[in-house]
Amino acid sequence: MSGKNWFKAVTAFLLVLFLSSPSMAQTIRIAVASPFTGALAAYGDNVRAGVTLKVEEINAQGGINGQQIQVEWMDEQCEPREAATVSSRIAQNRNIVGVVGHLCSSAHLAALPTYLRQGVPVISPTATSVAISDQSKDRNGNTWAFRVVYRDDYQGEFLARYVNEVLELQNIAVFYENNDYGIGLKDAFVNKARELGLNIVGQEAYIKGASDFNPQLTRLRGSNPDGLFISGYYPEGALIAGQADNLGMKVAKFGADGFDNADYISLAGSSAENTYLTVPFLPDVAEGEAEAFLQNFRERFDREVDWMSANAYDAAGILLQAIAEAGADRAKIREYLASMNSPEKGYHGIAGLTYFNEKGDSLKPAFVKKVQDGQFVAAPIQLD
Repeated sequence: MSGKNWFKAVTAFLLVLFLSSPSMAQTIRIAVASPFTGALAAYGDNVRAGVTLKVEEINAQGGINGQQIQVEWMDEQCEPREAATVSSRIAQNRNIVGVVGHLCSSAHLAALPTYLRQGVPVISPTATSVAISDQSKDRNGNTWAFRVVYRDDYQGEFLARYVNEVLELQNIAVFYENNDYGIGLKDAFVNKARELGLNIVGQEAYIKGASDFNPQLTRLRGSNPDGLFISGYYPEGALIAGQADNLGMKVAKFGADGFDNADYISLAGSSAENTYLTVPFLPDVAEGEAEAFLQNFRERFDREVDWMSANAYDAAGILLQAIAEAGADRAKIREYLASMNSPEKGYHGIAGLTYFNEKGDSLKPAFVKKVQDGQFVAAPIQLD
């Protein structure tokens, strides 16, 4: 190689290093990890919509310090094994400065060890498992994992109160998915229900992806319940509602935020009627710039806003605010998020005020929706 060519090669190499440096990149990159294919892709589409709207707004305003935001969409199908792989890819890409995700609790828990070990700040819009609280810190005691949604223990206990005080049911059959989300939610509900004096007349489990629930439902029907608590996600929940109907179980059905998807109604049909579910967001009680958000969302995506989209919009907003205030640096972003530890230092988003405790959790209220005449509506009675 001649001296002239050597000079050109070194210059090109330095230019690549310059452009690949996180602080010198032409764009600021964040990752969004959710299920974009597979059985729960509809959930991922909700998260994608919320993040997309927030990022488009920021970019239309000139980005952050003149840099546009670029999103790396990471499909992990809500599968723990896929989530672990995705988290490694994110951690190794130093241009990615923060993560919105993961959507499912099991996937989030599988990804956390990598984020803690490699120092990647992550904000989940939807993961509710109690176990996450004790796995959000690295070995030095620094919190890297945050979330903008309530925990399952709060949600389960709230649902038990609603069943007791509003629906006034007494004999409850429990059907739960055998994973972190289903078990955690079920345990919180059952413990609170028993404390309130309700009768848990039967408990059965199912696995993700199952399609025939008749054996378990037949056993639960034999206990003469007046309510059926389905602790899981909407694909199986819709099948359970339909098969319970076919078996003559004309009882009230209720679940949690995992049911909040339009596909629950389209899959279950008329069997979805008389289903109640807890959610962390209702358009009727939205705060801040909610009216503009709701209108923009409908115009952009031609559908109504769901709670996952609202929470994803807020999670992206918090991450981008941290980048704007602290810089596009993983450690500085983490420090900024950890400093949001009081109402005065919180983020006023569409789904309410968000601030974090030392474990990265946030306290959020719960609301109740029901299926009525083929659509989700706010339940007429809400609890404090």
